Order: sequence, then structure tokens, then C-alpha cells
Amino acid sequence: MVDKEQCCCCTEEASEEELLSRLDEVIVEYKDKPGALIPVLQMAQAIFGYLPECALRKISLGLDKSYSEVAGVVGFYSFFSTQPRGKHMVRVCLGTACYVRGGKQVLEELKNRLGVDVGETTADRVFSLDVARCFGACGLAPAIMIDDEVHQRVKSARLGQILDKYMDQDQAAASAKA
Repeated sequence: MVDKEQCCCCTEEASEEELLSRLDEVIVEYKDKPGALIPVLQMAQAIFGYLPECALRKISLGLDKSYSEVAGVVGFYSFFSTQPRGKHMVRVCLGTACYVRGGKQVLEELKNRLGVDVGETTADRVFSLDVARCFGACGLAPAIMIDDEVHQRVKSARLGQILDKYMDQDQAAASAKA
């Protein structure tokens, strides 16, 4: 068993043991299926919110694959993350139209407001920041996407208002649960 220092899988909903147990069930279901590695990694990421080292080791052992093969697949595909992600994924389009119309300045302002760099997550795990190449909103550039919602003609001065909307939604949801 992996000790807690190697696997920090913090969550309010389920304990580390419960998450690892869910992963065990997935591994058992896919163990003898060809091409199981990517689907198991996808499900593990859905369970944990990212792919901690303890999950990669468990998948390696469970699917009888080398750790380097599992880690190599995770490193190759950009949709896998070994770092905890925020509740909201903020992506800034840096495609040609967005870049020319101020996408780089929007990215710099987001980095300043959130206190993180591209690929990082805020300390409170509310926002993660990333870049993208095109959202298909070139005529309304610059654009950012937060989760699945595209915000068009974004100006640096409006970023606080946009981010506050997601913070307010989170606070309302937390109040409703209490």
C-alpha cells in the first residue's frame, strides 16, 4: 500500500481510501481488455480530479504495465494532468485572431489576478489557467473559455467581473448545501 505522503488526494466528498477503492473497481473491470490504459486513466482522472502518483502506480500494477509506460502516456496526452486542477478551468485563446486583438494582454492580466502561471492552479483550487489555440470565435476575439462557456471580446478591465461570476456561483452553491 502507498503511504499518505506519496499520495495526497485531498477531497471533501470522499476519503483517499474510497477514491483508491473506486479506482480498484475500474481496474478490475478493464484489466483484461485490450487498449485499457487510456480509458482507465480517463476514469482515474474523473475519480481524483487529476492523476496523482499513487493512482499511476496502482494502474501500472493493476494493468501489468511498467510505470514508465503509464507515465509516458500521461505525459504525451495534454488532457491528462498530474497536478490538481481547479474547480473552474480558465483557457485563454492565443490563436492568431485572439493574439492580434489582445489575447496575450488578457492572459497576462489573468496571471496577475489569479496569481498563477499557465498550467497552474490557484491555492484555493478554484481556478486553473491554461491556453488554447482556437475556440472558433475569431470574429469576436479575444476570447476566453471558463469551463464550457466562451466569453467573447474580453477586455482586461472586465476580467474581475467575469471571474466574480464563477466565485458567486460557487458561494451560492455552498450556501444551498448548508
